[in-house]
Amino acid sequence: MIKIEFSERQLKIIEIVKKHEPITGENIANILNLARGTLRPDLAILTMLNLLEAKPKIGYYYNKDYIGFGKRDIGKAIVKDLKSLPVVVTKNTRIYDAAVTMFVENVGTIFVVENSNLKGVISRKDLLKASLGGGNPADIPVGVVMTRMPKIIYCRDDEKLLDILRKIVENEIDCLPVIENKDDGLKVIGRISKTNIVSYIYDALI
Repeated sequence: MIKIEFSERQLKIIEIVKKHEPITGENIANILNLARGTLRPDLAILTMLNLLEAKPKIGYYYNKDYIGFGKRDIGKAIVKDLKSLPVVVTKNTRIYDAAVTMFVENVGTIFVVENSNLKGVISRKDLLKASLGGGNPADIPVGVVMTRMPKIIYCRDDEKLLDILRKIVENEIDCLPVIENKDDGLKVIGRISKTNIVSYIYDALI
């Protein structure tokens, strides 16, 4: 059986839950003498991996049926194993057209590029704010509302899946651009989203 390599803190959380279940996140944090927010990414990852079960207003339980992953080694999975093709537009693309692209491609995030290099990121929330803020979406370019560097969170092909999960949870985002360093900038070579991750984990379980 293949097992995931959990961090020392995650292993401590698992043991605490086994011993005190059901236990709230706040009580786990108190035992570890840490702030509740510090543990949030770890708890989210352990829950997503189905090792812990969370019940609202009750707390966390250890999943006694958890047996690890057989078909795929999640602990060694890297971005290259599960990334998908990026959906891109240019900074001159109008908000209306960007929204249509999101709908047609069935994605929640698109990347703004120039000569294949990353210049910005646009989410559904960005488009909604821009549309409600006045002006005609058919006239406003996405370059006006996109998130720009250095505020963009991105990743590379060789980063571990568990590290990507942490980035997504800590930054409260749905998708990351996968980039490759070039002399003239950061080239977008893929995307990794919550959907990519859940699909990969699901396939590992069956």
